[in-house]
Amino acid sequence: MKGEPAGRAREESFSRQLRARLEFYEELGLTPFYRRAAARPAAPPPAAAPRVAAREPVAAAPSAEAVLRPALSLFGEAPGRVEGDTLERVRADLGDCQRCQLAPHRRTIVFGAGNPRAELVFVGEAPGADEDAQGLPFVGRAGQLLTHWIESLKMKREDVYICNVIKCRPPGNRSPEREEIETCSPFLLRQLDVIRPRLICCLGSVALQTLLGKAVAITRVRGQFYDYRGTKLFATFHPAYLLRNPNANRQVQEDLRKIRQFLG
Repeated sequence: MKGEPAGRAREESFSRQLRARLEFYEELGLTPFYRRAAARPAAPPPAAAPRVAAREPVAAAPSAEAVLRPALSLFGEAPGRVEGDTLERVRADLGDCQRCQLAPHRRTIVFGAGNPRAELVFVGEAPGADEDAQGLPFVGRAGQLLTHWIESLKMKREDVYICNVIKCRPPGNRSPEREEIETCSPFLLRQLDVIRPRLICCLGSVALQTLLGKAVAITRVRGQFYDYRGTKLFATFHPAYLLRNPNANRQVQEDLRKIRQFLG
């Protein structure tokens, strides 16, 4: 039918607008980045039971609050450090990863780049189109802004290490789903354990919530230091958020000043 292509186009346009709006709210920390659990299929009507059979108690359906409440930890206790681990070994273990639904959509795995002995590590959310094409983290417009931030710290990109929670680009640059984070984040934890930086700077709410293991609003906790496995954790806005919201630049500059003071 002639109306079907137009209808699909309208649906796709609406979906893109909705994703953009959700990303905006998630970056503000107004909602957790975990997605709502998929609706369970309706149970078929019970068969007529014999009169002599006792009626089984029916469990109450979970409340909306219970369904939407994020877990306080994605993977329980963080795994212990692997003795003698290296970034090369972590990358080899990642391999040509097919562990989640992102694999068929990617061009390349974006593992991370920079100084393996860096004092400062930046952790973002996931690769975008430019990163997927080049196989390197933060090489698009957001990456150019991150480079400017690094230079304002009197450092170069090769002085720091840059990576993401997710190593493959989500289709359409959508937000990562919980199962994707659960699958990919152990490799991030191993990267951080190998490097052992003085400071980990989380860029955006996804990185921060993944490493803290709980839902927090980045607008409330940015610019603060936290203890993380023997090092310090810090958070600021994602560069992509600043590109969409230039008014947040003053807050980012305050955060960069704190990083400079911490690193000395």
